[in-house]
Amino acid sequence: MKLTAEVLRDLAEPSNVAVHSNSELAGDVRAAAADDDKQRKSKELDPLRRRPELQPIPAKDLNRLVQITPWEVLHTLGRSITLARRGAGRGLAEHWGCLKYNQALTGNPDSFMALSVEGRETADYYKALQSGELGTGFALALATRLLSMRYPDHFVSIAPADTALRAGWALTSRDSGPRSGYRYRPQFFAEVWRPGEPSRVLPIACKGNHSGLSTSHTQLASASAHVEAVQIGAWDETPCLVFSTELPLDGPLTVHTLEAGGKGGWLDAPGRFLDHALEDENVYPGIRPPTQGDRPMEPELGYHVSPDLYAWFQHALARTSAAGLTAFAGDGRATAPYLTKRQGQRHFTDLTHAATDSVQDARHRFLGIDFVGTDHVFRLNRKRVEAFSGVAEDLFRHLEEGQVKQYRHEIYARRSTWPRETWDPRWNGPVSVHPDGSVLAMRLLRD
Repeated sequence: MKLTAEVLRDLAEPSNVAVHSNSELAGDVRAAAADDDKQRKSKELDPLRRRPELQPIPAKDLNRLVQITPWEVLHTLGRSITLARRGAGRGLAEHWGCLKYNQALTGNPDSFMALSVEGRETADYYKALQSGELGTGFALALATRLLSMRYPDHFVSIAPADTALRAGWALTSRDSGPRSGYRYRPQFFAEVWRPGEPSRVLPIACKGNHSGLSTSHTQLASASAHVEAVQIGAWDETPCLVFSTELPLDGPLTVHTLEAGGKGGWLDAPGRFLDHALEDENVYPGIRPPTQGDRPMEPELGYHVSPDLYAWFQHALARTSAAGLTAFAGDGRATAPYLTKRQGQRHFTDLTHAATDSVQDARHRFLGIDFVGTDHVFRLNRKRVEAFSGVAEDLFRHLEEGQVKQYRHEIYARRSTWPRETWDPRWNGPVSVHPDGSVLAMRLLRD
């Protein structure tokens, strides 16, 4: 068993990540999709509509994405699940859920990241959860880096797709409004934006497995149906990213990824005042294909952000992202106003068990910046450790007061100024700071 201090040091250690994206992968995914279509036809199931022409990401882009710390992956995962409604014990089940992987990964600057001994020994019935959640962490971390590099004068925000879509569509039987009945959806949206300008939105589908390369081919083929379920603007013009992270029991983990281009995804409409509350819309589900001659086509299953919805959708994404940040800081009272009823506003106003709730009542200074948020104390290899998640105090005050516009102006202006250190000597533990102003930190508690 490792000493707790060693575990904390390992979390801050950068390591190389193997990223696989080439024309051979794209061809194998097309073959996997064709095979799945054949099997669905033999079972008399409806064919899936998939994003056509998934292409490799250019090598020049991937070569600059390859080094990351386990702690940054866990921070990214923790930020991604704060609105996931994983149960009444949300303080543990949601953003603290990432901490169960604090010994799952290993590596160093001279090697590729892989599963540790503990990560490999995860019980079989938890392996799918482990690969899926870690796959989310790696996918979103790489997607954010890729888009930030491609759009250097913009900011990249990640929003959970289900939460954002629920503001406009009824996704399940428990949602009010006309339901689409379509279970394929991207897991996340990446919004690439500048204050006061049209933003660009890319659907992201991410999966993970312990099985091998052929399973990643199948997962990427499935992901092509998930991203195709949301179209922004013209038919088949919405760019997207798909990921499958392969976590073998021997050898380095590999992130397999492809993308689809297109001229769409731009929310090109006069922006709404982001500080105003968002109301649930009842958008009729379905994506209308282009007409053939004079004959209109029947709508396809899915969700269409048409031009008349651009301003509303930009509003929904901004407030959903804000809700994820205040939830990460443990403040349910600040989170609820950013969500509509259908998005789960009540989830952040109902009482929860005192031992599992998260409360915004802690403050710390990391790398010269004051943060406010919530903390959690637990045992790691028999030693008590403290974890803290929060938001830079000045930014949190804007969010607490409903000032989304001001918050976004400030994070845009400060996007390249945040510290990049992975260890804070004063705190004495690993620290990850994201450009959105959020922080995740952990340290050994001294008696």
